[in-house]
Amino acid sequence: MTRRIFCFEQPERFVTGTVGEPGSRTFFLQAREGERLVNVLLEKVQVAVLADRLALLLDELGRRGLADTTGASPERDVEPLDEPLVETFRAGTLSITWDGDREQVTIEAREQTGEEELEETADGAEIEDDAEDGPDVVRVRLTPSAARAFAERAAVVVAAGRPPCPFCGQPLDPQGHLCPRRNGGFVN
Repeated sequence: MTRRIFCFEQPERFVTGTVGEPGSRTFFLQAREGERLVNVLLEKVQVAVLADRLALLLDELGRRGLADTTGASPERDVEPLDEPLVETFRAGTLSITWDGDREQVTIEAREQTGEEELEETADGAEIEDDAEDGPDVVRVRLTPSAARAFAERAAVVVAAGRPPCPFCGQPLDPQGHLCPRRNGGFVN
């Protein structure tokens, strides 16, 4: 199958969201530009790490005076994911880069492959975008303020899950759980 690369230079919307109830939610990255809509399936931990690392990058850029990360951010997007919600691929690798010339953050999601191969050839060179074979890629370029808004929403989405057990920190089911910190005692 031919490799697909989805580039969003100025997305109208780039968010993370979920489908399902806490405890069995499915997480998506969603990019929309005009009629193009791409939905990338990922794990909760990937969303959490992406939000955290993006916030750290933006904080560091602001500290160094390389980007205005405190500028007027877009209005907070609290809307549900756009439909149709059809999975384009499952993310294996996520990356964040800063383009100082363009003053933009690039977020890239690469398709998870069965072999979890690295994006490198045998000689260590990265696979070029125009290569026919390789994992699918979604590449989104954002202003620092749009990246900040994305990171804030992603953190809220992650935190909206099940509340943590006050003893062990593991998520509580609505029925409670057997807590290892309470020697198997039940917590609800």
